[in-house]
Amino acid sequence: HPATKLILEKLKIVIVPMLNPDGAERFQRRTAQAIDMNRDALSFETPEARLLKEVRDRYQPQFGFNLHDQDPRYTVGNTNKVSTIALLAPAFDDARSDNHIRIAAKQVAAVFASAMQEFIPGHVSKYDDSFEPRAFGDNIQRWGTSTVLVESGGWPNDREKMFIRKLNYAGLLASLFSIAAGSHTQAPLAVYDRLPFGTKYLYDVVLRGTRLKAAETVTPVKVDVGINIDESVNASTGAVELVGTIVDIGDLSIYGAFRDIPMNGTLLRSEEVRMDQKLSMAELELLIPKE
Repeated sequence: HPATKLILEKLKIVIVPMLNPDGAERFQRRTAQAIDMNRDALSFETPEARLLKEVRDRYQPQFGFNLHDQDPRYTVGNTNKVSTIALLAPAFDDARSDNHIRIAAKQVAAVFASAMQEFIPGHVSKYDDSFEPRAFGDNIQRWGTSTVLVESGGWPNDREKMFIRKLNYAGLLASLFSIAAGSHTQAPLAVYDRLPFGTKYLYDVVLRGTRLKAAETVTPVKVDVGINIDESVNASTGAVELVGTIVDIGDLSIYGAFRDIPMNGTLLRSEEVRMDQKLSMAELELLIPKE
């Protein structure tokens, strides 16, 4: 294909498939040394941080893409639309200044965002651009590589993010082609600058309009119940299981959900629903009224 041919002719691409395999295996952010390596770009205590710095210094790349997994419950601004892709041209100082390095990153981020509008219009946000002096993205920008952070958030019925992986491919292909062709310099910065920041206005499940009786002597009240579902490793079997946690009870009318369940006034008791309660998927289904 002409696009891939141009990319291969014009660009040298270096790929680091995974920086923290130990943490990924354990479903945790921190490394085997219990350190968040993305806050280790100043002291370089972890071998992973030293490796990444060595790769950056060896190749001196003009552009870099920082690919992350994001909590799937972020939304685009104050909407109930899930943020499927969040982009950021990281700041390199507290003032969030612009120089030619960061401007180039914003232009490439604009290309990526424009490519996403064809597939997920309204589901692209901007990641928090506060300067974090220990983070790699901010420092790689400061060291002279135009860096774009790509956060892969959520999409309905895509827990393994298979659709979002395809979006990453499409966005990276468009971005690399624009760099190879030099067309990224024509990308309007406004496309990036106007992206809404991501916020958290989403739960995995909301039981909408239930009646909760907190105690025998208390009158039932109408509430919504917010539940998030996470993967957990069973300590006994080593199997990965889905576990729900009740994270909020009350008026959740401003929040959306991947699964929004009308309860139609179904009565639940405090022994069934309480804050921070853990639920298996079978226990969650028992709370839902049968049609």
